[in-house]
Amino acid sequence: MKSRPVLALAGGVGGAKLALGLSRILSPQQLTIVVNTGDDETFHGLHVSPDLDTVMYTLSGLANPETGWGLAGDAFAANSMLKRYGVPAWFNLGDKDIGTHLRRTELLNAGWTLSQVTAELCFRLGVRHPVVPMSDGRVATMVNTDQGSLPFQDYFVRLRCEPVAHDIEFRGTPPPSPAFVEALEGAGAIIYCPSNPFLSIAPILSLPGVRERIASFRGPRIAVSPIVGGQALRGPAAKLMGELGFDVSCAGVASWYRGICDTLVMDRADEGKKDAVAAFGLRPEVAGTVMVTDDDKTALARCVLELADEGAGT
Repeated sequence: MKSRPVLALAGGVGGAKLALGLSRILSPQQLTIVVNTGDDETFHGLHVSPDLDTVMYTLSGLANPETGWGLAGDAFAANSMLKRYGVPAWFNLGDKDIGTHLRRTELLNAGWTLSQVTAELCFRLGVRHPVVPMSDGRVATMVNTDQGSLPFQDYFVRLRCEPVAHDIEFRGTPPPSPAFVEALEGAGAIIYCPSNPFLSIAPILSLPGVRERIASFRGPRIAVSPIVGGQALRGPAAKLMGELGFDVSCAGVASWYRGICDTLVMDRADEGKKDAVAAFGLRPEVAGTVMVTDDDKTALARCVLELADEGAGT
């Protein structure tokens, strides 16, 4: 983006990958990454922020390259010991990762906001670009299923997304974080990273006033589809789309983003879906969206930023 800053909305591994690509092109003054916290949960007395940590670890170069989440070279001795004590420890916390959660919880208990804590952790890890929680208050993502209403981590990790989802709700209506509000007010473009629309982007949009602000945003709004060839690259996005009544394709993603997005970037494998995307009022663009290498991440980020420049008329 050649003029005003970029606001990127992210969550999960796919979101973190594009955020890394954007951070390699844009300066810290040009980019703010707002991250979903609807997945946050308390485990063993510790405040865990999975999406914030995934983005933070990715930008710091510490993420596990095999999984995309967690820390490279981490071990799980503490988790194994918890199981030995008979504690339900189905949410695996790595030994080094626990250090992050200990520090976060300590600072939160001392009266720091989640925004302040995140900034401190990023500073200590050498992350220069602003990584911002969507809110300093708590929002709980609940998946209503054939097995009842489930907290997200129970659905996603403990039950491995096996229950059939009927709908998703977000409990809690705190305001967006101050840095999120500032970034939204000053943004020249909004980029939806290839995150799960239902579980990573929707919680952000559920915050008071956010969807309305984005719907009336006059700059370019660009989304990258997390669905390629009818499949999700990671996570339960495809399964959820089908269960919630959406077409499991980039066209289904376009229908979800209708009214809050101008351009959908889809993978080359889905070029035949351009007309279906356009039918929902979004401009279809084709690029390589599967990010395996760091060069892939940078190339996709450059493509998205070029589209943003075109949309801004620069």
